[in-house]
Amino acid sequence: MHRRRRTALTVSAALLVAAPLLAACGNEAHPGAAAVVGGERIEVSTVQAKVKDVRTAQASSPQSAQLIKDSGQLSRAKLYDLIVGQVVQRAADDADVKVSRKEIQDGLAVLEQQSGGQEQLAAMYLQQRGVAPAQLNDAVRRDILVNKLAASLGATNTPEGQATLNKAFTAAAKSLHIDVNPRYGTWDDQKLELGSYKAPWITQVTKEPEPVEPGA
Repeated sequence: MHRRRRTALTVSAALLVAAPLLAACGNEAHPGAAAVVGGERIEVSTVQAKVKDVRTAQASSPQSAQLIKDSGQLSRAKLYDLIVGQVVQRAADDADVKVSRKEIQDGLAVLEQQSGGQEQLAAMYLQQRGVAPAQLNDAVRRDILVNKLAASLGATNTPEGQATLNKAFTAAAKSLHIDVNPRYGTWDDQKLELGSYKAPWITQVTKEPEPVEPGA
């Protein structure tokens, strides 16, 4: 399972590696929506609720000030997670890949054992990925789903394997016709990026640090 966990982070990185930008939807076209994915709205209120969960968890952490400082783009990060979750699900559905509740429970149990307990695992996800305890199951489920999808496609942990996985995600993203409210940036099907936002656990050494998003 330890090896699968490392693979999950690697293939999550593949979601962001790869191109034209899609036109973002306007507020008038989709009032109250942060994005429309596969014809379904992701409400601004849903994104705000996810942000609130993370901020509440951060506030109770001994490292609260640093965690808040390091997650200035949290509202964009939460919208990104919601969008990518649907992209991964569509790609998995296309490949007839599923994750059972038992697989999620087993995965959580192994991760808890590796990290030293439930509290330590929750603290790690909060710090490294901006995931609140209430969001942990969904994050682990997505990691397992990505791993199973990679296995079904024969996508090994190599550049070629990641390219195969990227192809599946890009096709899924295009089929969902993703529109994003301009306040959050624009979505790129090819790079699977939301504006200039990339997952916080991916180290970017070629770009300047981005400014903190006001009000995040």
